[in-house]
This record gives sequence, structure tokens and C-alpha cells, in this order.
Amino acid sequence: MLALSRLVVIGNLQRLTTRCASSVVPEIKIEDFHVKNEPVYEYLPGSKERKELQEALKETASECEEVPIIIGGQEYRTKDVRYQVMPHDHQKKIAKFYYADSELVKKAIETAVEAQRHWDNVPLKDRVAIWRKAADMMATKYRQKLNAATMLGQAKTVIQAEIDSAAELIDFIRFNALYAKEVSKYQPLSPEAKVSLNSHRYRGLDGFVASVSPFNFTAIGGNLAYTPALMGCATLWKPSDTALLSNYTIFKIMTEAGVPPGVVNFVPADGPVFGDTITCSPRLAGINFTGSVPTFNRLWTQVGKNINLYKNYPRLIGECGGKNYHFVHPKADVETVVNGTIKSAFEFCGQKCSACSRMYVPESLWPKIKEGLLETRKKLKLGDVQEFDTFMSAVIDDKAFKRISSYIDHAKSNSNLKVIGGGKYDDKKGYFIEPTIIESKDPLDKTMTEEIFGPVLSVYQYPDNKVEDTLNLIDCSTPYALTGAIFSEDDTFNAYALCRLKMTAGNFYINDKSTGSVVAQQPFGGSRMSGTNDKAGGPHYILRWASPQSIKETFVPLKDWSYKYMTKK
Repeated sequence: MLALSRLVVIGNLQRLTTRCASSVVPEIKIEDFHVKNEPVYEYLPGSKERKELQEALKETASECEEVPIIIGGQEYRTKDVRYQVMPHDHQKKIAKFYYADSELVKKAIETAVEAQRHWDNVPLKDRVAIWRKAADMMATKYRQKLNAATMLGQAKTVIQAEIDSAAELIDFIRFNALYAKEVSKYQPLSPEAKVSLNSHRYRGLDGFVASVSPFNFTAIGGNLAYTPALMGCATLWKPSDTALLSNYTIFKIMTEAGVPPGVVNFVPADGPVFGDTITCSPRLAGINFTGSVPTFNRLWTQVGKNINLYKNYPRLIGECGGKNYHFVHPKADVETVVNGTIKSAFEFCGQKCSACSRMYVPESLWPKIKEGLLETRKKLKLGDVQEFDTFMSAVIDDKAFKRISSYIDHAKSNSNLKVIGGGKYDDKKGYFIEPTIIESKDPLDKTMTEEIFGPVLSVYQYPDNKVEDTLNLIDCSTPYALTGAIFSEDDTFNAYALCRLKMTAGNFYINDKSTGSVVAQQPFGGSRMSGTNDKAGGPHYILRWASPQSIKETFVPLKDWSYKYMTKK
């Protein structure tokens, strides 16, 4: 036996050890367990969860938490001090944090590379146990702390936070642990088991993974940083400045559950500084990214330029947003169209990668759909997330406010466009933009083709006899292919559209809104410029963070070098 590394970890697991045999590959045994999607609480008046959340909101809002850079369990602070504010009340600070410079990022790289060697030798069953413990803690002890940090820091309403920072995050942690257990069951064929034994195991990626997470989903931050870690990798987690507090809460929970120091390093930093430093390291093993197309393209370009530098070919996983569509067939249920579109376009201010941003409606149904959209839009309360009747709150920051409002200004000044609902915005107290509906005569106007990432819906009327031309517009007018939905009660058309629009969306919906994917139910991701379509929330995703190894062990001595066909008789 060759004894390998021994690693001290925190939490209930006092010491995790493993051995790698020179003659026998140990069988991985993980107890069978089953997972269901975490229930979404309703927060009705007088309910226990509502009272607990209100207390957590009050506590979180009353202080500005200091968040250090954390590398290998050690805290670091720099002179570059930043603050996370409430988007709906931007004078109120909820977190004070620090930007790491390039030297600290390099230190985090060295720490992660060293930690990975040890962490990869921790048995998978022990890693799974940590993840299951963390999920249980998120579902109970820390549920409302996660929700409060997400509501106040990212301006999510109670139900949007509950879906994200509670249910989806817990689902990611639990289901990924389940998937890790299931994939470990695979072993290759051994036709002559008495002569030789074939086996298979998963290793972590040799080096470090850089996880760059967005503001809009707390759960994505946890998934990007910790799913590679589950499979034996070590990561540098660069959280979004505008999701800092909720992401730090995840980091603390996972640490308390037993993830050792150095396996995940919490490294807020300036984007270009972080990107330039990680892509210049020979030990870069992968980038796990959710964000904009230009940023992902920049990282990919840098990796390409440095390809001869790396010890391994880095794996690049990216989810980059979309220009998601709702297509309405002449035979569609108007009420379903209206309610589905309102929710998809305006929940969380349209700041979802999957939000409906462009809509194609037949002329015959537009009067009824228009009336329904405008009447429903009037009922949407725009306000403080702590007021439980709020439907949507502020957009995330001043940059988003300026970008989104510029599209509204464009619509107001363009003769082919008409703002038929909303259109007002104000950033005096919070970054508030009304849910806005634009009617477009030009299906190729930038409001119909560019990602706005805000509460702006552009609608194009098409002649009822131009269905095929409109499907072609959906396919060809934008570079994205993330989510899309068709609304039709014609089953023949639905079957045709499912085939015709096959490449337009990684997540496709029939008579449902383009948002709302659930872990293990609709694994998420798109192609084209929407990303690498690795399907977060499904079993394929975890395999992107594992390096398989095939092993053959022979028990019979090799006595001859020749083959039978070489004999003369």
C-alpha cells in the first residue's frame, strides 16, 4: 500500500484520509439516498416562515457586514474598499468588502493548487456527506439568512428569493451530491475477471478552477463554486460585487459543513485583474462562468493566446444570457399568453438570463393580448422588497439603470417603436424602472434583437399567414439560443415548431413561460452565444468537473511476447 495525503478538515469530519493501492482500486460505497426538490414556502400572513424572514430582514438591514477576502482559511484586507448597497435604497450599505489585487489572486491560485492535491484524495462518500449536511443547514438554520441577504442585496421579492437562495440552491447541493453518487456506480466490463480487472474512477481537475458568478441568482454562485469542489477540484470564487453578502453567506455555510480551507477561496476582485491573472497561470484547469458575452469572449480569447502555457487544456464552461422569445400562434389561449408573458418579462425586473424579452403575436390576437398585458401591467407594484405586496423592485445598480433606460429612450425617439405601457424611470432613491412594453414595427430593431436584461418587453405583430416567416425571424435575428416558448392549442403546429425551432433554445417551453427552470426537472443552459449548454441542474454538469481515469489490473504473469499467428504450424 502506498499511503497518500492526510487532510484535517473542520466540522464534524475530524480527519479524512484515503489510500491509493498499487494492486487494488478500492470500491466507492456511498449509502443510497433519494432526493426531492426543496419545497417553496408561501410566506402567507401569520405563517412561521414569514415571521422568521421579517426578523432576518430586520437584522440584516440593521448592519453593514464586513466581508474579508478568504484564502486558505486566512482573512485578507486591502486598501481597495468597496460596499454593497441595497438597489432599492442605494444609500443603505449592507456589506463592506475588499478587492484582491493580482498578488492575492496569485496566492489564492497557489493555495488552491496545493489544496486540490489533498482534497482529491478525500473519498467521494465523505464529500457527499458534507454536501448533504450543508443542504440541510441551508434548508433550516440558514434559510432566512440566505433569503434576507438576497432580498436586500439583490432587490428580490420574497418569492423570488425563496425560489432562488433557498429552494434552487438547496436543490443544486443535494442533487449534485446524488448525481456524484450515481455516476460513481459505473464500472467497465471485465470479460476475464480472473485474468484482469478493469475499473474506473473520477479525479478532480489538476490545478485550479476559476468560478466567476453573477448577481442575479444566489444559487448560481453556490453552484459555480462548489460543484467543481464536490468532484475533487479546488476553486477561486470571484463573486459579483452586487451579490456579495448572499454569496459570502453560502461560503460560511459550506465551511461550517466541513469544506476544508483552500478548497474554495473567496476572492472578490476587479474583473480584468482577476481574469488577466488566472489566464496567465499555467495551473488554470477550468473556468466556470456566468455573465456577459463580451466578458466570456475575453476570457476565452486570453486562454487561446496562452494555450501553450498551460499544464492542461482548461475547460471553459459559460452561460451568457439570451434574447428569449414568446411566439404566439393564432390558435393560442390568450389568458395563458398574458399571464405567462407578464411573469416571464417582469419578475425580478427581467434580470433573468431566461426572461422573455421579445414577443411575436399574430395580428388577429394582438388587440386582446395587448389589452390583457396593459391591464395586468397596471397591477404590478414597484417598490421595496420588504413590502410583501411588491411584485418587482429596483434593477441591480447604476450601470444597469443607465443601460436599460437607454433602450427606453431609444424607443421613445424611434418612429418604428411605441411605448404602450410604462416607460418611466427614477434613480433618486433606488434604481427603479417601470415594467415597460414596446410595440415594434421593425422585427430587427435593437429592442427586438439585443439583450436588455431589464423590465422591457418588445412586441412585434405578424400577419396570421406569415407564421413561417416569423419562425425564421426567431431563428435568425439574434445570436442567442437560451430559452424560448410557443403558445398554441394546435398540436400539429406544436410538433412542427418543436422541430423547426430545435436550435433556437436550450430550454424550450410549450404553453408555458420561458422562465422557471427547476433543478433536476429542466436542467438549464443554451447554445450559440448563450453559452456552452452544460445543463446546470442535471447529471451532465458534474462530469464537466471530473477527469476520468481507466485502470486495468492484470493478475497473470506475461510469459510471452509473440502471437499465435506467428507460429509456422
